[in-house]
Parts: sequence; structure tokens; C-alpha cells
Amino acid sequence: MSFLLADWRDRATHRRVWALAAPMILSNISVPLVALVDSTVIGHLPHAHQLGAVAVGSSLYIYLAWMMGFLRMGTTGFAAQAAGRNDGTALRQILLQGLLLGLGLSLFLAAIAMPFSGVALSVMQPSAELHDMTLAFFYNRLFGLPASLASYALVGWFLGAQNARAPLAILLTTNLMNIALNLWFVLGLDWGVVGSARASVIAEWCGALLGLWLTRGALRAYPGKMAWAALRVWQNWKPLLGVNRDIFIRSLLLQSVFFAITVQGARLGDATVAANALLLNGLLLTAHALDGLAHAVEALCGHAIGARDRTALRRSMVVACGWSLLASALFALLFVFGGHLFVQMQTDIPSVRETAFQYLPYLAVLPLIAVWSYLLDGLFIGATRALEMRNAMLVSVVIAFPVAWALHGYGNHGLWISFLLFMVLRSLILGLYALRIQWFAP
Repeated sequence: MSFLLADWRDRATHRRVWALAAPMILSNISVPLVALVDSTVIGHLPHAHQLGAVAVGSSLYIYLAWMMGFLRMGTTGFAAQAAGRNDGTALRQILLQGLLLGLGLSLFLAAIAMPFSGVALSVMQPSAELHDMTLAFFYNRLFGLPASLASYALVGWFLGAQNARAPLAILLTTNLMNIALNLWFVLGLDWGVVGSARASVIAEWCGALLGLWLTRGALRAYPGKMAWAALRVWQNWKPLLGVNRDIFIRSLLLQSVFFAITVQGARLGDATVAANALLLNGLLLTAHALDGLAHAVEALCGHAIGARDRTALRRSMVVACGWSLLASALFALLFVFGGHLFVQMQTDIPSVRETAFQYLPYLAVLPLIAVWSYLLDGLFIGATRALEMRNAMLVSVVIAFPVAWALHGYGNHGLWISFLLFMVLRSLILGLYALRIQWFAP
């Protein structure tokens, strides 16, 4: 234990962690702020199905887009290790590969989006008003998909290159513009739910274009050349695609869990699906703040592994772990004492408020449970050990699903209990994998 205390006291590691984490926390917080503004603006329109449409439509879009999160996570690990080797040529190749994958996948997702939304809504069985408004929101939102996936690859690449300022610029530009346009389109121009979707699309394209422009300066820090011929060699794609395949499966399973919450909530009524969306905004706020520290772990641990520096790896984990635990405790206290205000800020619809109040205790417990999976995800992403992430997610879902099925008779309480169990399992299984791995084995 004494060496852990010595690691925690290493001021240089604290500086390195916060040099990456602080900009990412600031930029990440802007992501849930967009969801909060969406909920607040739409939540003060007169009908629950309007708020429900944004919740369900966003879930459909997020299910498609966020399961492509491997574009960020896979890119970060490889870019961090290339930066650790000071390999500018590899960094350029990883950047272009990430962008090309994002373009191809956005075209694929656009092709399956319409049949996917039809099947999903038929399973949810929403009211007619909720159904029609959800589709209007979702179809407009799809125009931002190529920009969204490009931003994933860009943010991941910048983080791996030890550059936290560019992701800060990309995410703040995207999300602050989204907030401003949301207020203008929904309240000023009275475009309603569709206005919220259009605001997101314009903001995503502006953020992606800014990210592309910023790569010029970042590449100057790592001299090298673009080996265009290497892109035509399948062998050069296999490591990235192999890691991305496993992260894709992991992300697909994770988004399926969140999507199941929306599906079951919709089946329980418009007020329930809207209330769950408000509470999940609290989880989104927590996750994105804590992810700032996880992103620091990705970059620093990936760099340490690339440089084969075991001491730096351990110190980065100890320092990030300590700060993550403190932050999660603060979020838990925030939801214990300010949970009612958090819900009231987002909507004045009485039925939605009353429903959300019943489930606030689950939200208060979540930060303390979920923090460990975020931190360990950062370690595995930096190490490009996606297989363990995939397997941990698969085992968690396989165990939690029968429990959720058994508890479905308990309504929304059963849904939240199952979700808490799932988050506990994620943390425990990832922790067991982390203890078993020899991080610098050849």
C-alpha cells in the first residue's frame, strides 16, 4: 500500500492527468448540457409526447451513432502508442483510416436507418402522436451522421496525440452552437421538435470541419509523411479493424442496454419514457465528466505502454482512480440533495415530474457504481485490449438480461434495478481482467 501512496503523491503525474482531463471534462460536460437544454426547451412545451419524441428519437439516433464509438476509442489507443514511439507516419495513417471508416460507416447506417426505426417503434408501441413526432425528429437528425462519426475519429486521434485542446475546441464548438441554435429554432422560430434536430445537425458539421482544420497544426508536432500506398495494403488495416470489431460489439451491447430502457419505458407510457430520459440525462452528465479522467487514462496509459514505462502506467491509474472516486461521490451527493431541482429544471409537466421523483434514488447510487467501469475502459482502450472489453460487456449482458426479464413485472423499478446490476457487473468483470493481464508481455 505504501507504493500506492507514493504514486498518489507524485505531483508530476497529477499535472499530466489534469493537463489532459481538465480540457476533456470541460468539453465533455457540454455534451450532456445539450441533452439538458433539449429536455428543458422541449420539456416546457405543453405535451408529454413532445418531450417523449425527443427522448425516443435521440435514442434511435444514439443507438446508431454511439455504437460506432469505436472510431474514437480504437483511434485513441493506436494514436497514443504511435505518439509514445514518436512515429509521425503512423499517426497520419491512423488519422486517415479513422476518417475513411467514419465516412463508410455513415453511409451504411443511413441505408439501414429507416427500416431500423420502423422495427424499433413497432416494438415500443408508442402513441400515435409520439410515433409521428419521433420519426420527424429522427429523419432530420440523420443528416448530421457523417459529421458525427468524423468527429469521433478526430477527437480520438487528438487525444492519442496528447492534444486535449483540439477536442475541447471541437466539442465546445459543436455543443455550444447546438444549445444556441436549439433555443433559436425551438423558441424563437417555433420549429418545435424538428427544430431541435436541425440545430444538432448544423452544430455537428461545424464541429467536424473545425476538427479537420486543426489537424494541420497537430501534425507539425510529429514529423512524418503520409504513406498513401500503405492504405491499399489489407495488412495495415487489420490491427485497427480487429480492435474496432471488438469495441463495436462492446458498444453495440452497451447501446442495446440503454435502448432497452427506452423501449421498456415507452411501453410503460409517455410519462415514464420522458421521466427516464430526464434521469438518464443525470447519468449522461456524470459519465461525461468522469470520462474526462478516463480519457486521460487512455492517453497516458497508451503512451506509457508504447514507451514500456510500467511506473508511469501505474501512477497514471492511481492518480486517475483517486480523482474519479472523489468526483463520483460529489455527483452522488448532488443527486441526493438536488435531484428534485434537477428534474424540475428540465420540465414543468406534472406527470413527468412525479414519475421521475420516484426513481431519483437509483440515479444517486449510479455514479458510485459506474465510475469503475469508466476508468477501466480507459485503461483497456489505451492498451488497445478491446477483446477483454468486449467479453466483459458480453458476460455482463448475459447475466443481467435474465434478471431484467424476471423483474419486468415490477415495472420501472425492475428496469432500474436491472440496470444497476448491469453496471456493477461491468466494473467487477473489467477489474478481474485488469488483474490478470501482463501489460508489457511480448
